[in-house]
This record gives sequence, structure tokens and C-alpha cells, in this order.
Amino acid sequence: MAEGGIKLQMGAMDWARLIVLSLLWGGSFFFIELALRGLPPFTLVWLRVGLAAIALHLFLRFTSRGLPGGRPAWAAFFGMGLLNNAIPFSLLVWGQTQIASSLAAILNATTPMFTVLVAHAATHDERLTGGRLAGVVIGFAGVAVMLGPEALTGLANDLMAQLACLAAALSYAFAGVFGRRFGRMGVTPAQTAAGQVTASCLLLLPLVLLVDRPWAVGPPSLEVWTAVAGLALIALGLAAIDGRPARAARALFSARSG
Repeated sequence: MAEGGIKLQMGAMDWARLIVLSLLWGGSFFFIELALRGLPPFTLVWLRVGLAAIALHLFLRFTSRGLPGGRPAWAAFFGMGLLNNAIPFSLLVWGQTQIASSLAAILNATTPMFTVLVAHAATHDERLTGGRLAGVVIGFAGVAVMLGPEALTGLANDLMAQLACLAAALSYAFAGVFGRRFGRMGVTPAQTAAGQVTASCLLLLPLVLLVDRPWAVGPPSLEVWTAVAGLALIALGLAAIDGRPARAARALFSARSG
């Protein structure tokens, strides 16, 4: 059974990929908390996307692939890099300098909710239904329950940091809709990941030099470098997951649920 060429049935491998995807995303908050002990926010984000870009380019070379050339492809890479990396990574990392990583994770879990709303406004084939909205609300509540009620104790404080984390989730939602164009352009997930982190690295460099002035910071510890490496390699792991399980789950969730 399929809708728009996407199968609605998810097999064991699809579910396994989704579980790995969730672990990779969730682990990023832990790594950020460790890395912030020795690095300023923009420098951390720049190192994250820079190391990820190197790893992904090596991955593409190893698999005998390269990045597409031309203005349309790179305009899309810069747009995706801004919406999916530079803006949300910077906001989340700065937010975690003010609030606990568990609260940041809960606020970031609003991404599917924002995605449903953005997709409803910006697309013709993903309209908002009661079933979809109920699904993302239940999912958000599940994240809050798993992290525990103590993670919500900081909601009355640090409003700007919380708004930054919510703005990051909104940016991810726009990136999810913006990223649909790569499939139409014939760009693979690994190429998309490599292109967007490369663009993000270039976009963030002026902020790192002007705001953080990293040369004035002491050398990071091995623990900090390990956390940065973990953050960077998450991008490689996400690129290796080819998007089929995510598309299948999205279609399964969307199919006549409302």
C-alpha cells in the first residue's frame, strides 16, 4: 500500500533506523552540555559543522560520489544550511548555556508540532488534520514524561533561552519543508548533509571571529574535544540513514488519520 510513491508499511529495518536516528538526535544534547564547558557557543557550532563537513566529504569520496555543482544546488545548500544548521544549532547551544539540556530537549521536541503547521501553510499535500495534531501532541508529551517532571522545573525562568530553543524547533520545521526540493533535484541525503554543513561552516565563520574570538579561550580538554567529535559524527550517522524510514513513518502518520 503506498501514497505518492511512499510505502505506508514499515519493516523491521525501517524501525531500527528510526530508533538509531532518535538516539543520535537525543545524544547531541548531552554532547553539547559537555562541550560548552570549554568552548564558546558559536565556536562549538562552527567546529561541529566543520568537522562534520570534513567527515561527510570523506564519506562521499569513499563511496565514489561528489557534490552537485551549479548555482541552484548551492543556493539550496546555503538555504538548508541556514535553516537546518546555522540558526537552530546556534540557538540551541546558546540556550543550553542558560537552561538544562533536558529542558532544551523537551522544547526541541516541539519540532514535529511546528512542522505540521508549517507544512500545512506551505504545501498542498500535507494539510493539517486532527489526527496529525493529536499525534505530535502525544509525542511531545511522551518526551516530557520520559525525561521526567524535574526537567520542567526551569520553565518559570530563563525565558529568552526557552524562546531560543523554540525558535530553533521552528527553524527545523521550515528546514523540513525546504528540504523537499533536494529529492526533486536528485540530490541524495548524504550529498545534502555534506552540502549544508559546508555552507553552514562558511556562514558561521564571521560570527566565530567577531563574537567568540576563540584565540582568547584556553585550549579545550580532551573531554570537550571528544564531545565535539561526537556532535560532528552525528551528522555522518544521519547522512547514512537514507530517509526511507523517515518518509515511510511520515506517510504512515499522515495517511487518512484525520
